[in-house]
This record gives sequence, structure tokens and C-alpha cells, in this order.
Amino acid sequence: MSDASNAFDPVRIGIVSISDRASSGVYEDKGLPALQEWLQRALHNPISFESRLIPDEQAGISAALIELVDAGCSLVLTTGGTGPALRDVTPEATLAVAHKQMPGFGEQMRQISLRFVPTAILSRQVAVIRDRSLIINLPGQPKSIAETLEGLKNADGSQAVPGIFAAVPYCIDLIGGPYLETDDAVCKAFRPKSAIRTR
Repeated sequence: MSDASNAFDPVRIGIVSISDRASSGVYEDKGLPALQEWLQRALHNPISFESRLIPDEQAGISAALIELVDAGCSLVLTTGGTGPALRDVTPEATLAVAHKQMPGFGEQMRQISLRFVPTAILSRQVAVIRDRSLIINLPGQPKSIAETLEGLKNADGSQAVPGIFAAVPYCIDLIGGPYLETDDAVCKAFRPKSAIRTR
């Protein structure tokens, strides 16, 4: 990143991969690298990551989310544990720590996924606000993570379906977090004109 990065607000982001098998070493976790790689492409801000790889245990997930918010993470992204299986408890753990629910994120994530598979309606991803942090549950597969965050593009590169991350920077503005600046080629953030910071 160039010296110009000094002009951007630093941000601390929590990334949490939730998987019994990955956390116990049965297979390699791919969620945390996928989240980190996408965020580094999408944001101009200098990022400090707080990462966690934990099993599908509701109390443990809630505790990790609270810990990350208390550590100053303005954004916390989780991957895994959002389906209907008995061990999938990420949404319950997330709602348990919520001060406000943000249902539009889950609605849009399912709309994106429905372009690919009819089973997208089985996804129970939620987004919430706790204190000054936005917490979002994302899908478990790296390809789905990227599609959900940046949306779907037409062959000419124009946006076909908006990704959820376009709304994240302004949401974080509204809850008192740092000013996130995106790379428009990855995901163009939307803000009302009155909320755009001029350089």
C-alpha cells in the first residue's frame, strides 16, 4: 500500500470462522483466508485483523463476538454455521449479543445466493449491531463469501446485483465507526452525498 494509505482511517476488523472440523484440525480452514483476502482487496484503509477459528458452540460464538466488539472491531464478519443443521447455531449466537437487528443484510444475501442455488432459502444469515460494531454472518464457501460481499456483475463489468458490502461503510458511519473507503473496482460503497468525505 502506498504512502497515501496514511490518509485513510485505520480500522480493526474481526473475522470468525465457525466449524467443528476445521477448528479441530480435521481439514484446513478456508474461511479466514478468504475473508482477509477480500477485505484487503476491497478497502483502502489500513486494516488490523482479529481472527478466530472456533467450533459450532453457541456460547463460545457469542463470547467471541463480544470479545471482538470489546476489542474495538468496528466490523465483525463470521463464516459458517448458518444452515438448518442441528450444529448450525451462528445466527442464534449472533442474535443473542445484538443491540439492534439489521434484517436487510440477510435478505440481500439470500437474493444473491438464489441466483445460483434454490437451497439459498435454507440460509439463516443475520446481521446485527452491538455497541459501535456491525456483525454480519456470511456463507461458508470462499466463492460465496466474495459473491455475497461484492455482488454480481454483468459481462461488461456493470453491477447486476448489489453486494451487501456497498452498504457497510455508511452503516459504520452511522454507528460512530471509522470512515471506510472502498476500491470501486471491487465494490463501490454507497453514501448519500452529504455523507461523502471530500479530500
